Amino acid sequence: MDKITSAKNPIIKGLRSLNQRKGRLNQGRFLVEGEKMILEALGCGLTIREALAEEGREDFAFQLEEEGARAYIVPKELLSTVCDTVTPQGVCASFDIPSPLPLDEAPKLIVALDGVQDPGNLGTIWRTADAAGFGALLLGAGCADPLSPKVQRSAMGSGFRVPFMLTDDLPGTLVEMRQQGYNAVVSDLRGDDFYSRPDPGDRFILVIGNEARGISDATREQADIRVRLPMRGGAESLNAAVAAGILMYGLTEKL
Repeated sequence: MDKITSAKNPIIKGLRSLNQRKGRLNQGRFLVEGEKMILEALGCGLTIREALAEEGREDFAFQLEEEGARAYIVPKELLSTVCDTVTPQGVCASFDIPSPLPLDEAPKLIVALDGVQDPGNLGTIWRTADAAGFGALLLGAGCADPLSPKVQRSAMGSGFRVPFMLTDDLPGTLVEMRQQGYNAVVSDLRGDDFYSRPDPGDRFILVIGNEARGISDATREQADIRVRLPMRGGAESLNAAVAAGILMYGLTEKL
């Protein structure tokens, strides 16, 4: 197994570039950090390419080679220059970027994001969607990159299990989906009390808006049901990921 000791090595430079969207697009790969997350990605069928393991983690590096990776041993200090985390977990690996799910293969339950920009919020919503039984994440324009390290860390492996879909025109996509029998349930501070909502059926899209601006007017126009969570205390609103979690579990409670 080869060792790398120089930060100028092209393997190191290539993996480090995966922390940026441009690098991910150029290489068609994204970076996964930590043994648990790497094993999750492999278990979900993602294709591994290159891996770095700090000295002392040779056994795991050999395991990754058996999975098809080109693994390299590196000093701990060099690994830290590649990883996005402040305290790396000893290993990282590049994987091929999975293809977005085509709209014509959309599952019955979808969470759509209308310009959710915070990577932590996006990843947390993704993880909660997985836990609550939603089948896909639909990302509109202006959302954080779903393959960024911060999003994937927040998703805790759910980003590998629950596929994502992409659209540059979320309102137009909602039109198409509604024509296919989906109900659009839109979170809106001007909506009706969530706990008095109509039944959205068993085929719907829950839409969560931007952290600061909420839902766009064009998206709001495509809502079949507009809902808001009641603020019984002094807070004016909830964090987007917290609100999304409450809404997801409430909508799937009787399914």
